[in-house]
Amino acid sequence: MTTNDNINFYNFMHKQILVVILLFLGTGPGYIVMGYLYSSIIVEIFWFILFLLLSVWGWKLYRNYSKRMTISQKDRWLEKVKYFMFIYFSLWTIMFLYYISKDDISAHYIAIATQLGSAVVAATILASQKKLVVATVSFLMLPLVIYFIAIGELYSYILAFFTVVLSMVLLYAAKNTHAYLLKSRFQAYHDYLTGLGNRRYFIEYLDSSVRENKNKYTYLLLIDLDYFKTINDTLGHDVGDKLLVEVSQRLTQLADKYSNIVARLGGDEFCILSDALETKEQCLAQAKEFSNKILYTIKETYFIEDSSLHISASIGVSIINNPKLNAHDFLKEADIAMYEVKSAGRDDVVIFNDALCKIIENKLHVERLLHFAIEKNEIYLQYQPQISCKNKIIGCEVLARWKSATLGQVSPEVFIGVAESTGYIIELGEYILEEAIKTLQRWESIGMHLHQMSINISVRQLLNKDFISLVERLIRQYNVASFHTKLIFEITETSTSQDLKRLIVTINALKKYNIHFSIDDFGTGYSSLSYIRDIPVTELKIDQSFIAELDNRQQASLVKSIVDISKNLHLTTVAEGVETQEQRDFLEKIECDLYQGYLFSKPILSEEFEKLMLSN
Repeated sequence: MTTNDNINFYNFMHKQILVVILLFLGTGPGYIVMGYLYSSIIVEIFWFILFLLLSVWGWKLYRNYSKRMTISQKDRWLEKVKYFMFIYFSLWTIMFLYYISKDDISAHYIAIATQLGSAVVAATILASQKKLVVATVSFLMLPLVIYFIAIGELYSYILAFFTVVLSMVLLYAAKNTHAYLLKSRFQAYHDYLTGLGNRRYFIEYLDSSVRENKNKYTYLLLIDLDYFKTINDTLGHDVGDKLLVEVSQRLTQLADKYSNIVARLGGDEFCILSDALETKEQCLAQAKEFSNKILYTIKETYFIEDSSLHISASIGVSIINNPKLNAHDFLKEADIAMYEVKSAGRDDVVIFNDALCKIIENKLHVERLLHFAIEKNEIYLQYQPQISCKNKIIGCEVLARWKSATLGQVSPEVFIGVAESTGYIIELGEYILEEAIKTLQRWESIGMHLHQMSINISVRQLLNKDFISLVERLIRQYNVASFHTKLIFEITETSTSQDLKRLIVTINALKKYNIHFSIDDFGTGYSSLSYIRDIPVTELKIDQSFIAELDNRQQASLVKSIVDISKNLHLTTVAEGVETQEQRDFLEKIECDLYQGYLFSKPILSEEFEKLMLSN
């Protein structure tokens, strides 16, 4: 916390105001009764009027409090509450001094009892305010001690001693209560692992900062550690926790130099809020400078349990200067910017802006419409022929298309990416797979036998717990085992690293149903040779980006190397994006098995494909 401990107890003290007013308004009239019995009643009525006036002040303080107040406003409010409480309790001391001045010993007993009761109530109700409870209890108990000592008898000295002991007990109890409240509040507002403020703390602090700095600028950083899950999964959660603690320490040390606040939102996400700055330009400049220092700091080597660890971070930045928005709005902005970093390759900083907001809004619009695309029959399939070296169509690739009633024709690069990121790819992939098998069943029924049909399968779909049972159902339902055509599931090389062990288990399970596998876009990912060594595939598809640049000697040599590797591993090679005769001739010369591209045919509907097959 950057402010004093009293900030932890605004709500607590707010409730105590009402408790104190009701308690003393309920007991205060007792002095009027005592005045009627033992005194002139005039002093008691005047004293009670003071109580009523103070109660009005306390009621106003109670009504004026709002959780929407800034921290500095709450601080000022709390100071007034402390004065109110001290004066309110002190009024009982006035009546104590008044009643012990009387000759009637009964009045003395009443004064002592009420003074002790006030001290006990003060120790209980004011426990959250350490200095205030000490001052108030001392002010209430000291007159009692002096009174007993002034009597000058042995019993009175003993009473004075016990009064001091009682005062110490009350203060000790108040201290324990204060410590308990502090601990409870700390646990509620802090992260147990790093000791940083948690999401709840950060949201409240951010809301206060937004309202307090209306005419100034602050920046909010949302920091997500890249590939932290990999460390957790491979080295264990103990190492992961120690890494998070060290990251939090590095962030705190750096943030302190800028007077910034650090919090851990959960998992491997951290948030930092800057101090107020005068201009937007100054705020942007410091946000960039600070963010780059964070990237550098986080990437420095970690030495944990004899392991040298390296990690990077993705940082989204939101510039704050709009009091109409709340903390969640600014966190959302930073979150959008952070995920833009993730999608662009990680280990970078992106500052939220209107253009980025527009992109995200468009993605969300696409996402909403895509959710109903299957229901509205807007998703359809096209088939692109795969040609042998003898110019015969021996297969096809199934390609999904979306013609939205609202958006028109939507590029697969757009809607497939959205489906992947939202998880809708599971439902969409199931629909595409079943529709493709339906088409293949119809072709089989009319005697149109292809050698193979390739269907793109998302690795997210492939690793879904229900995918194998889905394939089993479709195979039985459409009697796929009787087809002359073999099914090939294409998976992209760049996604196969997600969970290699599970992927291999799933592929082997599906191979029992005569399902074959192909690595799509081969050559665009990493560690390609290790993938084709570990994953049981039967086909490689050379990415069209390589085919497009075959006139480049280096690229041509690379494509030939891929074909040679494929042949050595007894795999079929398919070249995508063949658009010119020169490309086709080169591929034939290096003995590439199959060709696919606009030179032969663009993707077409099933009816057109049937006509093309007949003519072929």
